[in-house]
Amino acid sequence: MSSPLSFRTVELPLRHAWTISRGTSTVKRNVFVEVRSQGHVGYGEAAPNVRYGESWESVEAALRKLAPVLEGRDLRCFRDVSEALDAALPDNPAAKAAVDLALHDLAGKMMGVPLYRMLGVDPKRQPVTSMSIGIDVPEVLAVKVREAADFPVLKVKLSAERMREVFGTVRALTTQTLRVDANEAWKPDEALEHIQWLATQGVELVEQPLPAADVEGAKWLKARSPLPLVADESLTKASDVPSLAAGFHGINVKLQKSGGIREALRIIETARACGLKVMLGCMVETGLGIAAGAHLAPLVDWVDLDGNLLLAEDPYRAHPVVGGRIQLGDGPGLGVEPRAAL
Repeated sequence: MSSPLSFRTVELPLRHAWTISRGTSTVKRNVFVEVRSQGHVGYGEAAPNVRYGESWESVEAALRKLAPVLEGRDLRCFRDVSEALDAALPDNPAAKAAVDLALHDLAGKMMGVPLYRMLGVDPKRQPVTSMSIGIDVPEVLAVKVREAADFPVLKVKLSAERMREVFGTVRALTTQTLRVDANEAWKPDEALEHIQWLATQGVELVEQPLPAADVEGAKWLKARSPLPLVADESLTKASDVPSLAAGFHGINVKLQKSGGIREALRIIETARACGLKVMLGCMVETGLGIAAGAHLAPLVDWVDLDGNLLLAEDPYRAHPVVGGRIQLGDGPGLGVEPRAAL
């Protein structure tokens, strides 16, 4: 019996060079999955990130191991299948996210309903998504801010160097609400100094100011920070959440680092039980991966689902964004299809 799963790696050039505190990229290589059953095709995407120990090569290797797990199963029972995938291959969250997304998309198509209906989510409660502004020279920052004019909220990437120059350039160009993401770039003392200054500049929150390993530093900083602090790199799974409450005011859940929709829902519920606010974020993904996040977005406080907008060209027909809100239609499953065969 052959596996219903197939996959292909695709090179995705970016609209602009994408720079955060850890480095710069101009192209991404994501892995696209198809799962077939009863004449339907479910689509999924892996957007591997080296920060979490994954690459397109590791995703392909993981998918080869996972493919036999799908053989002979009723793929509508996606929870059971997801548990079998976890048992077959711990870790490898992006690879499992790709299969998990495809299974949810497939189930929705087989039942003829959008994913948000399967989850009991009201799409009208969609928060606005921020648009991310990567670190750059002032001239390019001006272009990026201009391109993001229709978004009410911007997320500004910062590092330890040129922090005030980069942020100050963006702040001078716009009155939009600004959030900040340091991607683990700062030390506790400088983080407090930066955050105290940012609090005078109309910033809404600060994401992952310290390295994930600096647990005590996070506790120290939270006790002194005038702005909400949001954990990103410190979090991958639901069991991480309780310990984060001492160092953060909220968490950023991403389908690609959690292994898909099932674990993301667990993270959201655990965060609520711990009194934490929730952001739903993304990697650099196409409209396919972003669509999956958008179906969960009404469950959270903050949204950062802009990965497909960083691409030079999106190979999927993404849900439209109006006034900063992703507009989910009534199409079954994730509700998006490829523009052409990948």
